[in-house]
Order: sequence, then structure tokens, then C-alpha cells
Amino acid sequence: MNRQQPLPIGGGRRRILITGATGYIGRRLEERLLARNDLAIRILVRNRNKVRPSVRDRVEIVEGDTFQRENLDRALAGVDTAYYLIHSMGQDGDFGELDRRSAENFREAAVRAGVRRLVYLGGLGVRATASEHLQSRLETGEILSSHPEKLQTIWLRAGVIIGAGSASFEIIYHLVQKLPVLITPTWVRTRTQPVAVADVVRYLEAAADVDVEGDRVVDIGSEVTSFRAMLEDTAAVLGLRRRILPVPVLSPRLSSYWLVLMTPVPYRLASALVEGLKSETVVLNDDAGRLFPDIRPVSFRQAVAAAVDEMAKDGVLSRWCDSSAGTVCDILGQDDPSSSILRDRREILLAGARPEAVFRAACAIGGRHGWYRYSPLWRLRGMFDKLVGGCGLSRGRRAEGELRVGDALDFWKVADLRENRRLLLLAQMKLPGHAWLEFDIREDRLVQTAHFLPRGLLGRLYWYAVSPFHHLVFSDLAHQIVARARREAAG
Repeated sequence: MNRQQPLPIGGGRRRILITGATGYIGRRLEERLLARNDLAIRILVRNRNKVRPSVRDRVEIVEGDTFQRENLDRALAGVDTAYYLIHSMGQDGDFGELDRRSAENFREAAVRAGVRRLVYLGGLGVRATASEHLQSRLETGEILSSHPEKLQTIWLRAGVIIGAGSASFEIIYHLVQKLPVLITPTWVRTRTQPVAVADVVRYLEAAADVDVEGDRVVDIGSEVTSFRAMLEDTAAVLGLRRRILPVPVLSPRLSSYWLVLMTPVPYRLASALVEGLKSETVVLNDDAGRLFPDIRPVSFRQAVAAAVDEMAKDGVLSRWCDSSAGTVCDILGQDDPSSSILRDRREILLAGARPEAVFRAACAIGGRHGWYRYSPLWRLRGMFDKLVGGCGLSRGRRAEGELRVGDALDFWKVADLRENRRLLLLAQMKLPGHAWLEFDIREDRLVQTAHFLPRGLLGRLYWYAVSPFHHLVFSDLAHQIVARARREAAG
């Protein structure tokens, strides 16, 4: 069979594999491709529970990762086009080595399976000036495209991606919202070409269909600008007046700490983004215009306006912390708190409240809704967490009216969600141990349990030191959730 011809499957549809399908870009690409009738979508995910319930019956799910040959072979069998949307930015340890092994494993499995085309999304830049993380993204692209005689690769390269929920946008948005005067490093003048997330997804979709022979490296982006100009333009879109003062004394480390304090991103991600901003990331070829003439990237201001509108409508589809990579994102194997040895348990009778109303009230906590009477104590705990490099409360929540497994909820992560029965939150603040907050909704009562598995003596000392605060905040939280459900019944 000619490797350049699409492989027809049932009903004449091509099978498409999306890796990273529960990540920021992957969720949006999945949504777009599912709207097409000529494609059959398969996804490779580490945790099938993070796939949205509305999607599970519309895709074929293979559970595993790129370090498991058997699962990779299953995922790629019969695939026409595979999307590689994986990177290890959030991982501990040697992320460069992880990226290399992952790319090599995926390339070899794709060749074995006879995949026609591989589409990879990497970053703009050149090796001579690239940050460590960008170097790894460039190397990944080189590895994936190293067998052109066996596997065609379309390598899309993007700079700063702007959209509701993207790490870059949330950093810019929070800085502009919170600070009337922005003290910035001098290298905020570095040139870059941002691109709207909607345009990235359009390019990715088109890359599966484009009629082209051989490998291609396609640089995508809108107008040339700078980080300083992006701050100014965002302020203009938001109708705010901001003053920017570049100073030479802000090192990358200090800049990273400043971002951690003022924005939702953790230190590891902030540091990677700051290092990347020091390098020029501009389009180096015109293949995007020649291969995809129907796609005209929107301007930076239009991308910001679209992101703000998506947030205002409470319709954010994905966020930077959706990905399975790294300790701030992963929940695999952490949905069972039975290993905990210290607990704070509260039982509140429903007394007329419906279980489904209690479940809705439990799912509404956090974010803009806060944590009821003792929200100031929760905010204080979040501030301490930020000071020691944690995520704090500033991550908020993706949507005020909806939760799904894998969602961030302030300094928690949704580890399990069973409609009208159970909500389990995994703590992601800096702790000397592991913690969960569980809401078990029964016919006549709410059972709320804070679970803690201490790490050594320090963990036990921590638990008993904060127990007086637990008595206040956890008791209030359980009572307020049931009270809210009762008010709904009375209304």
C-alpha cells in the first residue's frame, strides 16, 4: 500500500490517534476532530477517568503511555495520522531524557504500525539561543522526523499560545489585572510571535489533510511583538491603564518567584516560561501561508478578546494544568485515600436536602465562590503555600458551574467524581505527606472526611499543629454545603 494514501477504515473513515488528549491542546483538538464525520478518533491517555463523560462513548480509548511498547502498538494499530502532543515540562528529574525516550519510542512504534503521517506541535526558536526546555522540544521534533523514508512528519512550531486556560495567557492576564505598575526584566523587549489557541487547533486539523509529500517544518504565528507589548495590548483589551518599568536587576530566578506569587503557575513552569522569554521566537519560514492559505491567524488583541470572552461565558474547555505530566497535574493511582492514617470526619444529616443538591453544593466550592465563613483562613493557607513554591489558591477552577476528573480546584485536584455520590479532592499544596478531602453523599447524610498520610515525624507534627484550624474550617465547610442544599430545597 502506498504510505502516502489515507488508510480507509469502517465507513470509509480514517483513524486518527491523539496523544496528550487530556492536555490543554489535546482536549481542544479532540473536540474539533469529533465534529467531523470522516474521522474515527482514538486517544492514548494515562488515565481514562480524565476523559470527559460526554466524549468517552465517541472515541476509542487506549490507556497507557509512550514508555509501554505493548500499549503503544495497540494505540497505533490501523492509524492513518498520529498527533504527538506530549512534552515533559512538568516532570521531575531529567525531562530532556524523558522527552528523548518518549519520542524515540513513539517514532519506532509508528513505523512498525505503518502510520502514514505524524503531526507534532513544538516550539519556535533556534538551538543557539533556545532555553533548556525549548532545546528539548526542538530535539523531540528532530527525533520524530528522523526517518522520512518510513514516516512522514508535519512539524508545526508555535511560540506563545494565547487562549483561555493557557499558561502564557494566565500569566499575562493575572499580571495585568493585579498590578497597576509592572516592574519587568529588560528582556521583555525580546521579539516573539504569539498565536491564538484556536488557530493552533486549526493548523493541527489541517495538517492531517494537507496534500504534501515529504517532511515539513511549518512555523506558525501572528504579528511580531514582545512580551512588553503583549502586556500593554492585554491592558488595552481589558480597558485598564498600566505602566511598565523594565529594570536590569530582575534575574530569571527572581522573575520566576515573582510570577509564582502573582499568577497561578508553579515555580517549575514559571521558570521554564521565563527562560523561554529570553530567547527570540519568531517565524523562520513561510510554509504556513503556502500550505494552509485558508488559515489567517488572528491578531494578539483578537486572541486576548476571545480568551476573555470564553472566561466570561464560563466555557473554558481546557487549562494548562489538565495535562498528566508532573506533580501539579497527575492524579493517576491517587483516587483511593484508604492508605491514610489520620482523619477528620464530619457527618451532617441532610434533613430535607436532596442528595443531588448536596452534590452540586459540594462541587461549587472554591474559585470565586470561596470556602464559606473561613475563606480568609483558606486564603492564608494558600498564601503560605505560594511562599514555599506551591500552587496556592490562585489556580481557581476551570469553570464555576462544572467539575470533571483532573480539574484543578484551587490547591486541590479532582481525583474522583461520581455523580450525586462522591467528590474526592487530592491536595496539591506543599505538605509533609499526602492529603485528600472526600465528600460522600448518602441518602440521609453527608460524610466529609479529610484524610492524611503523614511523611515521618514532621508529617504528624504538622497534622496536630493545624488540627485546631481543621476544627473550624472543616466543620463549617460540611455544615455550609448542606445548608446551601437545604436552601435550594426550600426555594
